[in-house]
Amino acid sequence: MDERYTEGYNEESKESQEAGQQAGAAGYMDYTEAGSAVPEKKLKKAKKSKNAPKGPMSMKKRWAVLVAMALVFGAVAGGTAFGVNVAASQVYNRKAAENGISNTETVSGTDSTDSTGTVAQVAENAMPSLVTISTMSVEEMRSFFGGTQEYEVEGAGTGVIVGKNDTELLIATNNHVVEGADSLSVGFVDETAVEGQIKGTDATNDLAVVAVKLSDISSDTMGQIKIATIGDSDELVLGEQVVAIGNALGYGQSVTSGYVSALDRNLQISSDNGTTNTYTGLIQTDAPINSGNSGGALLNMKGELIGINQAKSSTTQSGTTVDGIGFAIPINKAQESLQNLMNQTTREKVDESQASYLGIQGTDVSSEASQMYGMPTGVAVSAVVEDGPAAQAGMLAGDIITGFDGRTITGMSQLQDVLQYYASGETVEVTVQRTDQGEYKEQTVSVTLGSASDAQTETMQK
Repeated sequence: MDERYTEGYNEESKESQEAGQQAGAAGYMDYTEAGSAVPEKKLKKAKKSKNAPKGPMSMKKRWAVLVAMALVFGAVAGGTAFGVNVAASQVYNRKAAENGISNTETVSGTDSTDSTGTVAQVAENAMPSLVTISTMSVEEMRSFFGGTQEYEVEGAGTGVIVGKNDTELLIATNNHVVEGADSLSVGFVDETAVEGQIKGTDATNDLAVVAVKLSDISSDTMGQIKIATIGDSDELVLGEQVVAIGNALGYGQSVTSGYVSALDRNLQISSDNGTTNTYTGLIQTDAPINSGNSGGALLNMKGELIGINQAKSSTTQSGTTVDGIGFAIPINKAQESLQNLMNQTTREKVDESQASYLGIQGTDVSSEASQMYGMPTGVAVSAVVEDGPAAQAGMLAGDIITGFDGRTITGMSQLQDVLQYYASGETVEVTVQRTDQGEYKEQTVSVTLGSASDAQTETMQK
């Protein structure tokens, strides 16, 4: 530095130093008294310290002092803020405890301060309640050389564990997943699989319940699976995020996510037998739902079951191809039906020697015919076999069969499938709709089923 300025600088710096030291000391006392535990006597001791600067302070030292003071100020202020936060937290926890609330409760593995989880958390929490369903059925197909030939056809779908009784684990799925199945197996989260039985079906709502014997499930598997947590589908709002889990393409459980696109939608689905069924009040979502996802879970971000995945729509009535439209049955709509199915007696297919027959000829009443002519959906009885089981029970031509032993009947093929679980000689309640002064009225008739072998003998004799 130029000597002309050194002398003046030193004199000014000395005066500044003394003033700064006095101001700094006063300020330090103010901060320690306000927010720290440093007693005043320690500050005085520091003033008398032998290490205190005695001569003029250089620019470098002055900057060091200023930095030190800034650090002290920051530490003290930070400690004060921390103390305020701790005190506030203690007050909040005390008030929460008084009101019976705990801020450590979790929902679906997440902190209760945010009751929703990530897609990964929802999937992890729900996966133990999901199962894969593999079916095997026999279908007749026309061969290349004419005539027909029977083939075994394998199907895949998904189910949700929704209950348990003293002897069975109960699984909800779609009716079209298990319809016509000769046998089915249920796969659990630990990749073990056991045989399952169709406990009950509701074709009208496309729902079914599959039962698995608890005795067939190992203790290790029982320790890894769980019953799904049921939510409230009436609380869903447009734009709400949802998660779909299902056995897509039969490859095993997969997870997709999307949003609620619409509520209370209607959908027409054509079945393999050529009939078209209309389902109402469905949840529409853009979460991808592919083949094999049917019967799987639609979950909200709390991990609660709010729908049973049913189908996707890839084309409109005009033939336009669309993407990102899937449908699910709201759980609130499904619960009553599922409960009724869960209360039914689980049946196994009877041996061929015990096969039964009803003694009618019938045709399907499709949903289109139902809407056009005001007829109930079911099996229209075109003829009753003379002296057969149905005739003896008082069934008439023109009746429409809509129920069989508590099971909803929507078509002839379904009625034939149901009969495979009933032995000849059993008496069952059959629900029919019969016209009375131009209106269909429901009636119930008790039918004692005949032997299928006797029916075949009578046909051959004729």
